[in-house]
Amino acid sequence: MKRVAAIDCGTNSIRLLVADADPATGELKDLDRRMQIVRLGQGVDRTGRLAPEALERTFAACREYAAVIKGLGAEQVRFVATSASRDAENREDFVRGVVDILGVEPEVITGDQEAEFSFNGATKDLTAREDLRRPFLVVDIGGGSTEFVLGSESVRAARSVDVGCVRMTERHLVHGGDISDPPAPGQIAAIKADVAAALDRAEETVPLGEAATLVGLAGSVTTVAAIALGLGQYDSEAIHHSRISLAKVREITDMLLSSTHAERAAIPVMHPGRVDVIAAGALVLLSIMERTGAGEVVVSEHDILDGIAWSLAG
Repeated sequence: MKRVAAIDCGTNSIRLLVADADPATGELKDLDRRMQIVRLGQGVDRTGRLAPEALERTFAACREYAAVIKGLGAEQVRFVATSASRDAENREDFVRGVVDILGVEPEVITGDQEAEFSFNGATKDLTAREDLRRPFLVVDIGGGSTEFVLGSESVRAARSVDVGCVRMTERHLVHGGDISDPPAPGQIAAIKADVAAALDRAEETVPLGEAATLVGLAGSVTTVAAIALGLGQYDSEAIHHSRISLAKVREITDMLLSSTHAERAAIPVMHPGRVDVIAAGALVLLSIMERTGAGEVVVSEHDILDGIAWSLAG
């Protein structure tokens, strides 16, 4: 067993996993898994820079995580940063802050690396399942980007495209600093067009139509699943490996797109940091399912964070 700490810093959230990994058995035993919505990518699509307040929110979370890592005695730490910090002109401010707090340099990985971590994290506990057909198409819908990875035992093709719940919300639903609530039909159509163009780009590399099982990752997908399951509170065990039909995803997406901020906030499983971006995230998921012809999505709570942890365990 090796005790490792993995941090995944995306556009919308920063997450920590401290786990004992056993490469011989393929077991990853969670000791601490937590998430904070820090919205690091706030305004990046518009300004090209990380906002000072977004950096401070992220550094505050890093200070909390540093205490957890020290307390649990992790032998190795790996900090992976994704879409927002790839896009920002002032990424060095971010790097210096993380090094000062955690003592490790954040790896601003490429979309292809991000996809491989996501695939390994999501499928390690699916490969033995006889009820799921191969190949898997793993779809990781983040705040700023979405990763598509096709493979069975290993990655066959991967592509990252710049559509995510935060990016689509900021690009199409924010006017004069306010989010349209609920969005107008023209705004919804604009998101659909953006996602359709991104799917065209993804298909240049990844044959989406060859997918036999669609596996969905990250907060937009797990929140849609929690709503579909009618949970009174967020329950990772109930959500993990749940199977949500296309019809149910369409029903929930329509509900979210026609609801107000207050109505979305009142949903028991809704994290406060997702209230404004969940409608766009659900629409990205629905668009992917419609394009690939998937009748259902298999939801995984294991994702890039688990893949980062496994990368330290070898």
